[in-house]
Formats: sequence, structure tokens, C-alpha cells
Amino acid sequence: MALLITDQCINCDMCVAECPNQAIFEGEKVYEIDAERCTECVGFYERQTCVDVCPIECILPDPAHKETREELLNRFYYLNLFG
Repeated sequence: MALLITDQCINCDMCVAECPNQAIFEGEKVYEIDAERCTECVGFYERQTCVDVCPIECILPDPAHKETREELLNRFYYLNLFG
């Protein structure tokens, strides 16, 4: 499942540098996560690094993008092969 950033985001920039897939970007009001690029750090780390650094805990699983670990790993391989 991809992650999402809630409206409680304070735009602190902490999560942007942590994303190995460059899935986090500046939205109109708060940072957002591109569900097509988010692998929840599967293939890179054991835990979601953006979640670990968020000072207000506003990064949650996105219920609109439920995916298995295998699907996330397949996305990881695809992104690393084709960018």
C-alpha cells in the first residue's frame, strides 16, 4: 500500500530527502506522495524512512492504494530498471 501525507503536514521538508524513490513532492498545501513511485521503502529499507523522520506523524497508509509486499517489490524492481 502506498503512503499518504495528511493535511496536518507542516511542510518541514524532513521526508523529502528520505524517500529513495523520489515519490514525495511539494503539493499545493502540503507535501504529497506519488502512489506510482511509492514502494513504502520495500527493496531499500526495513521501515518507511519518511514515517520515521516525520516529527508530527502525518504519514499514513493510503487506503486507496492497497498493495502486497510482492507488488511493492515488483514496483521497486521496475523503478530501478526503467526509472
